[in-house]
Amino acid sequence: MISHILSLFGIPDGDGIFSPGGSVSMLYALVAARYKAFPDVKTKGVRSLPDVVVFTSEDSHYSIMKGAHWLGFGTDNIIQIATNEFGQMDVAQLAASIQRERDLGRYPVMVNATAGTTVLGAIDDLDAVAEVCQKHDIWMHVDACWGGSLILSRKYKHRLKGIERANSISWNPHKMVGAPLQCSVFLIRERGLLHAANCASAQYLFQQDKFYDINYDTGDKGIQCGRKIDAFKLWTLWKARGDEGLNILMDRTMEVAEFCIETVASRPGFRLVSAPLQCPNVCFWYIPKFMRGKTEDAGWWELMHNITKKIKELLTKSSRLMVAYMPLRQHKNFFRLAFSFHPVIKETEVLEMLQAIEDCGEMVDLSML
Repeated sequence: MISHILSLFGIPDGDGIFSPGGSVSMLYALVAARYKAFPDVKTKGVRSLPDVVVFTSEDSHYSIMKGAHWLGFGTDNIIQIATNEFGQMDVAQLAASIQRERDLGRYPVMVNATAGTTVLGAIDDLDAVAEVCQKHDIWMHVDACWGGSLILSRKYKHRLKGIERANSISWNPHKMVGAPLQCSVFLIRERGLLHAANCASAQYLFQQDKFYDINYDTGDKGIQCGRKIDAFKLWTLWKARGDEGLNILMDRTMEVAEFCIETVASRPGFRLVSAPLQCPNVCFWYIPKFMRGKTEDAGWWELMHNITKKIKELLTKSSRLMVAYMPLRQHKNFFRLAFSFHPVIKETEVLEMLQAIEDCGEMVDLSML
């Protein structure tokens, strides 16, 4: 499975491991990047390190903050780069921030790009990020836990252009693809580095002179020793669907998301947070009739913030729909629909979901807030 996935992502001779989830895959990336730059850290510890920093977008997954804490980087040393209106990292600011930190005597150890942010589904300009990383000789990780599934589609995989230049990639088939939890993959370009960074060489387990190919023994190159066969979950799914079946499912998922975003854009009372579509994430507000045509000042948006929560409450209590809502940066609470392979959603069901949101939105009045 690892070899096949590496080939899909354009990495001819890399390595990888299945992990318990995207957060642990992020941990693997930070460990590998740190070890590549400072191999003595494995024996001498973090006190031997210079003042290191890591770069990521302000919309990236929170796991990088956890990883910074777990590994002793410190969350203050995660430099967050601003994003544009579509949720993509500002690459010019990234380059300037790297130079600024170096001028201050700090050591940039990794850049974390995102292919499919959790909320907007934004994909950073991976080629542009790769150029910056190559110029400054910095490890490039791509968190493709959500958007990495686009690689399965002949039609949409171009949106990941540049991912093949990454030093490491994380992808979660248990997300968009719908593999059983847990099923996450960490990929690395440099064969042997994952083992070197993590091995403990326990003699009672990891003998180097076994009669079989020890490359299949992942125990000494990962965090876990005892583990489940997560690869089997993906293998059975792939065996049943094949490359072509997964291609069809990815295309269908994007088609339904495109239908949803077009419908939201044209339907009275609905307003998109971000467009065009990058991954199958559709984010929007529903504005009840009594809120339309008014001045959209801070007070108006505060009401919308609370109205969105109330609509969610009414939807849940009426058993019509479970839907996520969230704020993001300057945006007040909005709804997010994130489409995946399973279950396969029909256009009629999209209309039913939007109608349910509208119905409950029209039940809200100021006395409820």
